[in-house]
Amino acid sequence: QVQLVESGGGLVQPGGSLRLSCAASGIMFRNDVMGWYRQAPGKQRELVADITTSGMTNSADSVKGRFTISRDNTKNTVYLQMNSLKPDDTAIYYCNLWRVITSVNYWGKGTLVTVSS
Repeated sequence: QVQLVESGGGLVQPGGSLRLSCAASGIMFRNDVMGWYRQAPGKQRELVADITTSGMTNSADSVKGRFTISRDNTKNTVYLQMNSLKPDDTAIYYCNLWRVITSVNYWGKGTLVTVSS
């Protein structure tokens, strides 16, 4: 079993920055992929970015050049550095761990990011 705990959400003005963190506890496997999804009001949950243990990343076109995902495997923690935030980035951000060997997804409870002046 894996538990994911997010932190770092909050209210920020347009153009500002935030850094989200997600710490995983439990047994970790080498092929686990960690990432961030978000869900805005009235919209489906969507992938923001994910990262493998070797550092390969994948991100949505809407955040490329603004958001950076990183991972510290020694701490089982994934980060999302969000710069140049826009009102459209307002959403609940969920940490995700995809256990490739079992095709099981684990989710955090989410952290709210609000971009508003």
